[in-house]
Amino acid sequence: MKNVDDLIESAAELAQGGLSKGEIADELNVSRETASWLIERSGVDEATPTATKQIGGPHDIHVDWSAFGRDSLRLSYAGAAMADLLSKEGNGVDLTVGIEKAGIPLATSIARELDTDLSTYTPRKHQWEEGDIEDLEGTFSRNFATIRDRGCYIVDDIVTSGTTMTETINAVRDRGGEPIACVVLVDKRGVEELEGVPVHSLLQVIRVGNE
Repeated sequence: MKNVDDLIESAAELAQGGLSKGEIADELNVSRETASWLIERSGVDEATPTATKQIGGPHDIHVDWSAFGRDSLRLSYAGAAMADLLSKEGNGVDLTVGIEKAGIPLATSIARELDTDLSTYTPRKHQWEEGDIEDLEGTFSRNFATIRDRGCYIVDDIVTSGTTMTETINAVRDRGGEPIACVVLVDKRGVEELEGVPVHSLLQVIRVGNE
């Protein structure tokens, strides 16, 4: 994707394909507010009252890491680099938690590098369309390893606001696990820790100037 028009077109295609606004935000690596704005601009979401639509667009940064994602070898290299960042954090960690969707292939590569079991978490934003996201609930897949009494690494592709990562940290704790460290490909917020858990990133994006 090269420009905003491409993002608007992609958002429209995803919305017409039945994805929620939260899932579209995840697919396009933007915030939920940006996803809503892109859909509004596309004309797909005609039900949204004009008074609620954002004027001038949101402040956000789109990150396209498909050059990694479409090639298994490159993805494994990225996972190895992320695993190296995590390897300095904690002893006896035996579980890697991937945040759906894009965090899972990265977590799979990291789990292989660090010789841990694998778990996956679907955040509540995947159900989100409008209103308070706090009313929704994320889930761990039963097809993967359980959380209880285990030290965990948490993996995602992008940190935008930190909301999803924070949610996952708390979900791991609620299941009786101990989050040891988090890692992402790109940090758009510039965080060093969330909920007392260190956050590592291969790249940090820093906005310079007035918003």
